[in-house]
Amino acid sequence: MARSASKTAKTHFFCSACGNEESRWFGRCASCGAWNTAAEAPATAHAGGAPSAARGGKATRARWSPQGGAGGSAALSEVHMGDADRVPTGLGEFDRVLGGGMMPGSIVLVGGDPGIGKSTLMLQLAAALAAAGRKVLYVSGEESEEQVRLRAARLGAVPDPLLILTETDLELVLDAAAAVRPEAMIVDSIQTLARGDLEGGAGTVSQVRECALALLHFAKGSKAAVFLVGHVTKEGAVAGPRVLEHMVDAVLYLEGERYQHYRVLRAAKNRFGSTNELGVYEMLEGGLREVANPSEAFLSHGAGQRSEPGSAVVASIEGSRPLLVEVQALVATSFYGTPQRVTSGYDGRRLAVLLAVLERRVGLRLGRHDVFVTVTGGLALDEPGTDLGVALAIASSYLSRPVLAGTLALGEVSLSGELRRVARVEARVREAAQLGFRRAGVPAMQAEDARLPSGAAGGADAFEIVPLKTLRDGIERLLGEKVAARPGVAAPDRGRAPAGAGDPERGGGR
Repeated sequence: MARSASKTAKTHFFCSACGNEESRWFGRCASCGAWNTAAEAPATAHAGGAPSAARGGKATRARWSPQGGAGGSAALSEVHMGDADRVPTGLGEFDRVLGGGMMPGSIVLVGGDPGIGKSTLMLQLAAALAAAGRKVLYVSGEESEEQVRLRAARLGAVPDPLLILTETDLELVLDAAAAVRPEAMIVDSIQTLARGDLEGGAGTVSQVRECALALLHFAKGSKAAVFLVGHVTKEGAVAGPRVLEHMVDAVLYLEGERYQHYRVLRAAKNRFGSTNELGVYEMLEGGLREVANPSEAFLSHGAGQRSEPGSAVVASIEGSRPLLVEVQALVATSFYGTPQRVTSGYDGRRLAVLLAVLERRVGLRLGRHDVFVTVTGGLALDEPGTDLGVALAIASSYLSRPVLAGTLALGEVSLSGELRRVARVEARVREAAQLGFRRAGVPAMQAEDARLPSGAAGGADAFEIVPLKTLRDGIERLLGEKVAARPGVAAPDRGRAPAGAGDPERGGGR
């Protein structure tokens, strides 16, 4: 009998990158092609159909039951949707990213760099829900009760429905949750939980995978929303098996430079809403404060009033709202064999394309210059509609000609130097007009679409639309007069243009 039981108890392996399972160890995953990602999974089942170490026992008794009963099926049209209403969390930016609010029975994974503010955001979420009379269980595996209480006192009042549990044993966590029956449970963090019937310590691939699966069963069975805080790797992805991201309903990332006070919350996955929405917070002594108008936060000099060369304002669409962001560029003579191309918040490969277009189509000889581009506020720009603003900032620094005050730049730059259409141009222009901008350079084919009605803020009469066909037009019409170099400050060495190339400062050469 013991011999037959040992034969049925088999060990299998799975890929920590994609979750693909194999019956034996492998060096390279046959599904995703990753190397050295094989991790041993718990034994599958014991003889007689007893619960296995991988699936069961006590930890999975909260597994949800199908509509038609245990093992049954039901008509999809007859499934009750009454419990699918969203629950406002009390945090407007958080609700925006989730798609309108918290979904009962959902499981959400929140990741971010160490010290970025994940625990602070989750404690504020718990306090906001509890202040609305909802019972919340905060499970802390990294901090003691006193530490959590001190942080909660710093954030504000602590409502009575907010309960605290400091535990790392998954069995005890599920026992407490079953007794309390919370409407929301926060686990900080998933890497600290462990099951006693599994080999390996907390944070191993098997422990993270099986603990998350048990919490998934609890969320679906109890209709409680579960929020998991996850550590991230040096590449920026949530630590643990990649299958963890496949299990949950939403994956949120809290981003931003650790030593800057702005934080950005965005969704990498969301089964209940869009992944394009973005929430902006400001880190203060009293916690994370929601930024009501992110455009003002990302503009360091108001409505594009900077008089120094090398700065331009662009408008990026993040979900349902446009964000105005300042882009700064610096062009300097290179003292190395290969010029440097350094970016912060902008794709380096896209920068290489813009530099090639500026040199070939406009005539700016940037081949012997270092180029540095940064996006203020710690925001990352990946939308093509910001190309014109980045190119203008580079040309402005190279030519020592500042962008005209109160100017917004919109347009995607093609390889031929022409400007292509951008999405929702009217919404971007309206946002700029409300913040006091006076003009916007847009692709010529969208000039009529970008014009504001007479009654709008800024109005058609007060706000100028500058139609642009090419990048050269943008440089000629949106850059001001050349600024004289300060005493003791050398201007960039632009070199000597070849015969017939024209003056690069005037946009000569094709």
